[in-house]
Amino acid sequence: MSIRGFDFTGAMQRLCDDVVARTPDLAHVRMPHVAVAFAQARHRELHGLQAKLTPMRFEQGALTCRRAGTHWTVRRMFDGEREILYILTFYLPRFLDQPVSEKLITVFHELFHISPRFDGDIRRMEGRYHVHTHSQKEYDRQMAVYSEQYLSTRPRDETWGFLRWKFSDFVKHHGGVIGRKVPIPKLVRLPEQRSA
Repeated sequence: MSIRGFDFTGAMQRLCDDVVARTPDLAHVRMPHVAVAFAQARHRELHGLQAKLTPMRFEQGALTCRRAGTHWTVRRMFDGEREILYILTFYLPRFLDQPVSEKLITVFHELFHISPRFDGDIRRMEGRYHVHTHSQKEYDRQMAVYSEQYLSTRPRDETWGFLRWKFSDFVKHHGGVIGRKVPIPKLVRLPEQRSA
């Protein structure tokens, strides 16, 4: 018995591969080390979380961190022998029900969070607001510029054209959406090391 459905994460993986290949400011991103996944949004409202990038390391690629006097690590994840350094999760159906332009901006928004060192950490901006600078709107304006530049390179329609469809279109034409789900690893508390 075959499973019906559009392979959303496969399509998103190919799109992200192409976006990275055509965007010089994302040349550091190595997509084989990024797990593209989807999760079900809790509510059907259009407003809310569209996607999320989960880094698999701490600041500057560290495997451990200290918070409130406690040492923590995160379980490392592998695809075969290849280590996964980031998880890129899209929330459905909410993401697919956005306008095409917003979907592309979201893709750039999340990919741009990846550290230029590609060390499992996020890109850290100057100042207090190290994730989106002082203004997320300004950040997304820049992502809109990137998405327009990407489209100006005339990517193949088979690569990005599926973004024109809403979730209900995939249900109607493919019977639904399928793809990879990747649970977000939890932090693991490390035992305290006692000095001799």
